Amino acid sequence: MWKKVLIGQEIYNLCSKMFPYCRSITGDGVRQTLQSLREIVPEITVHEIPSGTNAFDWTVPKEWRIRDAWIKNSSGEKILDYNKHNLHVVGYSTPVDKTVDLAELKQYIYTQPDQPDAIPYVTSYYKGRFGFCMTQEQYDALPEDTYHIFIDSKLFDGSLTYGELIIPGESNKEVLISTYMCHPSMANNELSGPAVSVYLAKWLLSLTNRHYTYRFVYVPETIGSLTYMSQGDNLEKMKANVIAGWNLSCVGDDRTYSYVRTRYGNTLTDIITKNVLQFIYPKYKEYSFLKRGSDERQYNAPGIDLPVCGFCRSKFGEYPEYHTSKDDMGLISPAGLQGAYDVMQQCILVLESNKKYQIQCLGEPQLGKRGLYPTISQKGSYDEVTAMLDFIAYADGKNDLIEISNIIGVPVNEIIPIAEKLIAANLLKVVE
Repeated sequence: MWKKVLIGQEIYNLCSKMFPYCRSITGDGVRQTLQSLREIVPEITVHEIPSGTNAFDWTVPKEWRIRDAWIKNSSGEKILDYNKHNLHVVGYSTPVDKTVDLAELKQYIYTQPDQPDAIPYVTSYYKGRFGFCMTQEQYDALPEDTYHIFIDSKLFDGSLTYGELIIPGESNKEVLISTYMCHPSMANNELSGPAVSVYLAKWLLSLTNRHYTYRFVYVPETIGSLTYMSQGDNLEKMKANVIAGWNLSCVGDDRTYSYVRTRYGNTLTDIITKNVLQFIYPKYKEYSFLKRGSDERQYNAPGIDLPVCGFCRSKFGEYPEYHTSKDDMGLISPAGLQGAYDVMQQCILVLESNKKYQIQCLGEPQLGKRGLYPTISQKGSYDEVTAMLDFIAYADGKNDLIEISNIIGVPVNEIIPIAEKLIAANLLKVVE
């Protein structure tokens, strides 16, 4: 049931396919991305929420559509072309078509001075303006000239698009897995979360038994999660049923693992995440909720109070390529994506298997007569059953698997087979 499958290359291939799409908080790039995800998991449903719809204190904005953008010099040569890299245009730019001198042109250009060879990612969602992005090196080399600037874009009453998947289990209690898709061509920041998430969904759908119900959400960041929760009875159901949740962001590189705590850091999600990471990558980085930055902000907001933490490889805002053209397909890897997938799969395994157990005899049980202990005692022979004996010592009906794992220093996925053997030998029962 929980056999590890190597699918990092498949996840990477999906990222590569979606990399060229020009995404924003609305528009066809989001729809293209969802369509690609639905090719992996057709059960994902797509929802369109009209511009002007209230989403708590926010409002769904006008939809943005861009067809082309460029800057030409006086010789008619394109010195910047949106079709060569979609970061060259400020997100949500209004249309423009005019000739300017160098001084005026520079008013509309954004660079990243501390990374002179990188194109920055810049947006202006909620204030109408236009702009272009280029490297600082290109900016510094611009000669005195006249320039034709052109953006073929449109802002109109359209809709915000999001995807949803509910995978039912034996219990109505839910696990939330949320991720976002609203950035243009950036691999780790944008594509790794949806790609890892959809393969987790595919795996869960393949299981014959699931205790919990799983809610997968694919939204534009911030406005998308707010819009999703404000629709119908979504928030009511989530507040009543969600027992744990993860927001997946920047999970494609292979430098480290990171986790952003829930608002108070004391939920079941926090406990599970720390337990799994301490065995997979003990040097993982743990961040306070004060270092939040993605949709864990919305899910933990006062009055919403969902137990959702942020899970990353290199955390957003903490790696140098973040929000620049350097966040390309070379930054992520099949191994990095596989690692993130494995962590989340283990978190789900822990959650599904976490129970309290009670040993069913007084004193230490005689394991040898049940075939659970070496029949010859010799130095070294005890080591293979140490974990079983340690598990038995704390299977007193008070500790769940996570607590026992933390006490004896053995991963939950290694304790589960021990529990199954002891149950089969009538030495152990589930008490909660």
